[in-house]
Amino acid sequence: VQLQASGGGLVQAGGSLRLSCAASGSKFGINGMAWYRQAPGKQRELVAGITSDGRTNYDNSVKGRFIISRDNAKNTVYLQMNSLKPEDTAVYYCNADRLLPYKSVYWGQGTLVTVSS
Repeated sequence: VQLQASGGGLVQAGGSLRLSCAASGSKFGINGMAWYRQAPGKQRELVAGITSDGRTNYDNSVKGRFIISRDNAKNTVYLQMNSLKPEDTAVYYCNADRLLPYKSVYWGQGTLVTVSS
């Protein structure tokens, strides 16, 4: 499975960005999808996740500002990021897991989001 992320860039504080990540190359269905981020000098952390049936969860730091969604027909996950803050600056990675033929986890290449103050 290949994950191709896009949509990062430079934005001023208070602005918005939308990240996309498309999964390809799988004969089996994608289960959960998620976005993680890693800021310089920090560990990678979960930002938001979404199950195959649309249930979502968010880190407290982004609740009310970010929205995760997915298009199952396109195997694509999105992250709408609003009211961005400088502390949101990080490399954002998409993540997907698959249950068949066995449990597998996949990562995208990362896309840089920079929020200027």
